[in-house]
Amino acid sequence: MSQPEIVINDLPANEFEHIAALDLGSNSFHLVVTRIVNGSVQIVHRVKQRVELAQGLDDDYNLSQEAIERGLTALHLMQESLQGFAPEKVRIVATYTLRKARNTYDFIQRARAILPYPIEVISGMEEARLIYSGVAHTSFDEGRRLIVDIGGGSTEFVIGDGFEPVICRSLQMGCVSYTKQFFPDPKITKKQFKRAITAAQQTLEFIENRYIKLGWQKCIGTSGTIKTILNLVREKGTSDYTILTLDALNELMNDAIKAGHVDALTVNAQAVDRKDVFCAGLAILIGIFKSLKITQMDFSSSALREGVIFEMHESITKVDTRERTAQSLAKQYHVDTIQAKRVLNTCHDLVAQSSYKWLKKKRVLKNILGWACLLHEVGLHINSKGFQRHSAYIIANTELAGFNLEEQRLLALLVRFCRKKIKMELFADFEQFSHEQIKAMLVIMRLSVLLNIKRQDGIHPAIFFVPDKDKIAITFANEWLAEKPIFSADLAQEQRYLGVLGIDLTVK
Repeated sequence: MSQPEIVINDLPANEFEHIAALDLGSNSFHLVVTRIVNGSVQIVHRVKQRVELAQGLDDDYNLSQEAIERGLTALHLMQESLQGFAPEKVRIVATYTLRKARNTYDFIQRARAILPYPIEVISGMEEARLIYSGVAHTSFDEGRRLIVDIGGGSTEFVIGDGFEPVICRSLQMGCVSYTKQFFPDPKITKKQFKRAITAAQQTLEFIENRYIKLGWQKCIGTSGTIKTILNLVREKGTSDYTILTLDALNELMNDAIKAGHVDALTVNAQAVDRKDVFCAGLAILIGIFKSLKITQMDFSSSALREGVIFEMHESITKVDTRERTAQSLAKQYHVDTIQAKRVLNTCHDLVAQSSYKWLKKKRVLKNILGWACLLHEVGLHINSKGFQRHSAYIIANTELAGFNLEEQRLLALLVRFCRKKIKMELFADFEQFSHEQIKAMLVIMRLSVLLNIKRQDGIHPAIFFVPDKDKIAITFANEWLAEKPIFSADLAQEQRYLGVLGIDLTVK
C-alpha cells in the first residue's frame, strides 16, 4: 500500500450536508449542487443546459410541445446529479416562461416523472428577491446596491442594503422574448437595435423615477447575458476589464451592426450558444443604462440559484422573509392581531392532535396554516360582508416575498373558504400539495375560525379532535356544547358544509 493510500485510510471520513438548487429559466436550466462546511456553502457541481423555453411560448401563452420536450430532455441529463437526494435537500424553482405559460401544469406533471421533487413556480418579485439574496451572500459591499439580472423572458431589478432588499421589480423583457420580437432573423441592423432599446426604455418608465430617487452606491449585473457582454468588453480592452460602461456597450452595438449577421458576430467559445440572443440582451442592457442613468456596472456570478441555496440552509438565512411579509400585510390592513392569535392557538391545538398519517408534512403545513390564520381577516379592511372573499383577493393579488406562487394560491384558498360555503370548482390543481393535505388544512382552518367566532378569550373548554381519513370527531370537555345552542347550530351547519368535501363530522 502506498503512503498516500495509508494516509487517506487513516483520515476520518467527513460527512457533509449536500443541498441542490435547480433554476428552470426561460433561456437555460441551471443546477447547482453544494455542500455545507462549517456553516459556509461550497459549490461542488454545476450543470447548465440551454433550453430556450421562452422561444416556445406563443401569442396565447401556450408552451409548444417542442419546447416542453427540450425542457424534459435537459431534466433527464440532470437526473443523475440528483440521485440519492432527499426531497428536503432539493429545491426546484421555475421563472418567467413557466410563470406565464397556460399549460405549465402539463410540463410539471411530466417533469415529476423524471425528477421526484416539487417544482415551485415563483413570482417575479420572489425571483428578484432570491437573486438579491444570492448576490448579497457572496459579495460584501457597504452601502446601497442595485442588482440587475437579464433573463430569457424577464429582467429583475433590486435595490438593497446588506442582506435586505429595499425594492424588487420584475419587468417583462428578456433576451429570448426580445430576440423573437426585434431580432427575428439572423440579419442585424441599426433600426432593430433602436427599436429594441426604445422598447426597453418604455418598459423601464414604470420604475425609473423611483429607482433613481432611491439611488445606489454600486450597480451589479448578474446572468449569462451580462457575463457574455462583459467578456467581450474585456477582450476588446475598451474599458476597465472589471466593469461595464455605456460607451463600451455602444461600441459592442456598433460592432454588431457592422457584422450585419448573427453568424458574423465575434464571441468567445463559452458564449457561442448565446449568439442568437446576444443582440437582444445588449439592447436591453443599453436601455437599462440609459433609463436608470447607470455610469458603470460590476458583475456577480451568483444569482437566483445561489439565493435559493442560501435560503435552504437555515444557519445562513438571516431573517424569515415570510414572517416579515405576513407582518407587513397584517399591518397594512389593520388586522386584529388578538383575534388572529385566538384562531392561531386553536389551529395549533388541532394540528397537534392530528396524526402524521392524516396531516402529512405536518411542520410545513402548520406554518402555512399559521400564515392563513394571521391573514384571514385582511379583507375586513374593505368590507365585513363576505370578508373572506376580499381577503383571498388581496392575498392572491399581492406580491408576497418568501412565498412561491403555489403557496400563495394555497393561502388564498384557505382564506377564501375559511367560512361559509365551499365551492369545489374553485379548487385549482396543486403540484406541491395533495388533495388530502388541502382538505385536512381546510378543515382545521374552518374549525379554528368557527370556534373563535365570538372573539372572546376562553370561550370554549378543552377540545378533543380525532381525524381519521374522511371521518372527524370533535368533542368538548364537560359537555359544554349541550348548553350552547348557537354554537351547536353553527357546528351543525359546518357538518353540512364539510359534506361537500366528503367529510363526515361528528360533534359531541
